Order: sequence, then C-alpha cells, then structure tokens
Amino acid sequence: MEMYDVLIVGSGVAALQLATLLRRDKKVMIITKSTIKNANSYLAQGGIAAAIGLGDDPLKHFADTLEAGRFHNNDASVREILNEAPSLISGFFNLFDKDQDGALHLGLEGAHSKSRIVHSGGDATGKHLIEHLIRNLAGNITVEENIFAYELIVDQNQKHCIGVKAKNEKGNIQFFHANYVVLATGGCGQVYSFTSNAPTVTGDGIAMAYLAGVEIVDMEFVQFHPTLLYKDGETKGLISEAVRGEGAILITEDGTPIMEGIHPLKDLAPRHVVSQTILNVIERGHEVYLDIRNIKNFENRFPSITVMCQKSGIDLSEGKIPVVPGSHFLMGGIKTDLIGRSSLEGLFAIGEASCTGLHGANRLASNSLLEGLYQGKKLAEFINSNPKKYPIPEFTKPCQTQHVKKTFLLDVETLKDTMMKRVGIVRSIELLEKQIDWLKQLNVNELSILDSYSVQDIQAIFMYINACLITEAALTRTESRGGHFRSDFPYEDEIWCKKLIIQKHKGEVEIYHEQGEAALVN
Repeated sequence: MEMYDVLIVGSGVAALQLATLLRRDKKVMIITKSTIKNANSYLAQGGIAAAIGLGDDPLKHFADTLEAGRFHNNDASVREILNEAPSLISGFFNLFDKDQDGALHLGLEGAHSKSRIVHSGGDATGKHLIEHLIRNLAGNITVEENIFAYELIVDQNQKHCIGVKAKNEKGNIQFFHANYVVLATGGCGQVYSFTSNAPTVTGDGIAMAYLAGVEIVDMEFVQFHPTLLYKDGETKGLISEAVRGEGAILITEDGTPIMEGIHPLKDLAPRHVVSQTILNVIERGHEVYLDIRNIKNFENRFPSITVMCQKSGIDLSEGKIPVVPGSHFLMGGIKTDLIGRSSLEGLFAIGEASCTGLHGANRLASNSLLEGLYQGKKLAEFINSNPKKYPIPEFTKPCQTQHVKKTFLLDVETLKDTMMKRVGIVRSIELLEKQIDWLKQLNVNELSILDSYSVQDIQAIFMYINACLITEAALTRTESRGGHFRSDFPYEDEIWCKKLIIQKHKGEVEIYHEQGEAALVN
C-alpha cells in the first residue's frame, strides 16, 4: 500500500500550481477523473485580473470585486488575494500577450473600472497556463488519469481525512492515502442544461465533502455567464466577456441594443445583471446576439472563439453571434480559509470547489484563475513548512473488482433541464419548492455506501447532491443578491448581508455571519 505526502484530486490551475510549487522531496499523487487537460481551467478564455496598469491599484480592484459580489465577500480574503495578484502573474510574464512596446496588454471586462486583464493567445489563457504548469511538473509527481474519486477516507478516531476511495476504468476500487488530501475538482456547472463548463464538472469534490460532514457554504450563488454561443437549441461554448470589453454589444434580431438604460456600465455591467436582462428579452420572444462589428481584426484577437463559431456554422462576416446565458461558475463550495483548510482536519479544497469568500455573491470577471494561482501557492508554502505523518488504519486495504449491484435510475437530463428552469437565473418559492419535491426521489441524506454503484451512477448521484444543496440554499435565502435572484424577494435585504448558509450531511443547515458568530434570520 503506497502512502503519499500529498494527494491532489483534480487537475485545474489550482491543482497544478500547488503540485509545481511543492518541495521535490514530497511524494505527490495527482488523480483526475478524465485526462489532465479536461478541466474548466483549460477552457478559460478571458484571463487573469491584476491591478498593474497606470492609474490602477489593488484598492480599486478591491472595490470592483466587492461591488460585483454585492458586498457578500469576505473582505480580508479579497484584500489578501488582490494585493498579491501583481506578484502572482509576474511569475508567468512570458506567457502573456504584450503590446508593441513589450508591456503587458491589459483588457477590460465587465464590472472592472480599469483595464487590468492579462491574457495569453488572445483568448486561450487557460490553455496556455495549464500547458505551462504541466511542463513544470517534476519527477516527484505522479499523475493518474481516468481515476474517479468518490469517497473520502476518514479516520473516525482521530477525526481527520487520510485519503480517498476511487474507481478506475474497469470499476476496480482503489485506495489512495496521504498526509494531505486536496480536493481541486471544480464546481458543478453540469447540473444545468446550459453551461460553459467541461463535461467533467459535476460537483464531485463538493458531494464527497458533504457526505463526510464537511461544511458547504454559499451554494445558492451560481453565476450565469451572459454569453454562451447558442445554435440549434444547444450551447456550444463560451463567448468571453473580453469580447464585450473590446466593444461588442448585445442586440436583438432587429439590432436594438438591450443594455441601454439597464445599468451605467451597459454591456459591461455585472454578469448577473446582463444575464437577467438577456433572459427577460428572450422570454419576450426575441433572439439575442453579440454585435461584433465594432471589433477590428476579430479573428486575430479571438482566434479560439473564431474557430468555435466556424465549427458551429456561424458566419462571422455578418457580425452577429447568437447567445444565451448559462451556468458558468459556482461562488460557493467547500468552506475553507485562504490556504484551503476545510472543517475536517487533513482535508483541503482549492479552486472552484472551495469557497474562500473572494467572490461573494457574484464573481468579478477573471478573478477565478487568480484565486487558483493564489491558493495553490499558499497551500504549497503551508505543506512545505508543515510535514505531517498520520497512521493508516488497518481497514483501509485495497479492494478487488466490485460487481455493480445497484442501478441509479434517475434521469440526469431531466435534472439539468429542471435546474435550469426552476433554480436558474430567476427563482421563486413556487419553483424552488417544486424542485425540492422532485429531488426528494433521491434521499441524498440516506446515501452512505457507494461502492456497488458504477462510476456513471455515482457521478449522477453527485449531481443530484449538488442540485439539492443549491436548491435548498436558494430557498433559504429570502432576498436577491448577486447570482441569486428571487422574483418573490427581488431586492437585497440588509438582514442577509454577510450571512452564510452552511450545509452539512443529514440535512443540517446553519446560518452564520461571515465572522463566524451565529446569526438569527427572522
């Protein structure tokens, strides 16, 4: 039985940043459910936000982040991460696009008051960053692909996490033990029918943590990106907010701009404002397009988007790209501090699977890759200076191939459709209660032993768990804030400001202030 210093589940920017910065004498294992590049980070187009331009500073970035997050953010987390943003990107300087004078090209995106987005390859920032990190993986790091982690191994006597159970492609159960267990599995965008997320992003880490009793927080806050390419009734991929930053505007089929008079920033308003506006226009029977005619050399500035449009049969010479909103980013997740410590000793979470409080109720554009780089670095520093050795109990022995005895019969496609309609951009008590009643066909709080299910069925169960967490939190928060909009409570309520909805296994729901003291909500 092998023991690792660090076990990392997932292969996005946070995971790989952590792995590359760990000391070479550490024995590190990365397991990922698909291939190492099949992650949301690899798909990231826009870039990384950092206050490095003339007239900009972290205080302005801080103000923009809080405004977008509707002041639900953890101020200390925001300040710490944004202050480090310039130094974090300096280590990747050669990757980023430059102006003719050799200075970093800084783009503008929605809800930013300054141009502060660095990008690589125009719209291939995530791809270039991930490939760079992969090239820098050292010999002490082992990567196992197509390994599906589905259960945390917890030493109940010592009350700490010591590993994970996983299944390989043949369905064999494997045990991975480590002194540090890190979940970097991303969000849960695939629980919605319209999403920008990679097919692998099904909330696995969040569900595993929830089933182990770990605190989950802010699940009601789901960001819906305003502009997913829409063709033949399906979303085909993301149209980066940077396109609007370069001058594209949202119009109806007859050319009417839809953001006029909606928000002072118009097409660069916070994402929840733009998404809600697009939805309103679509529900009135119109189609919505991105008018890109004001962008010079669109194909050169956005080569990846150009290829995606061409593959989808969009004629860019007409200057219009059909779009709809779709799920894009989860502001909530496993409750952690800045370096990723969860409520369970030995278990850490970084990247979108975690919730540090940086994003508040709605993520500011291009703060996500930044957070991943920050958490990966800080957790590496912590592990490098805090060696630990945990004894491994006798009961955690490798298993042979398991015969699948159970079948999960609930329909994932129906789940995705109903989540989009009932727990999507606009919510109400009627829709949320209807969805909760529908979700009760799977009693997630009675789930314990998953060994006999297939990988496909466990993944479906995890999607249902995440759907339940989102729906229950959305019903609990009786206000509208950021990515959470209730038509029956359409305004922000100061009673709810800074209050966190924390969920634990067996249906426990607690409401706390950001600072940690108990909060009562009338």
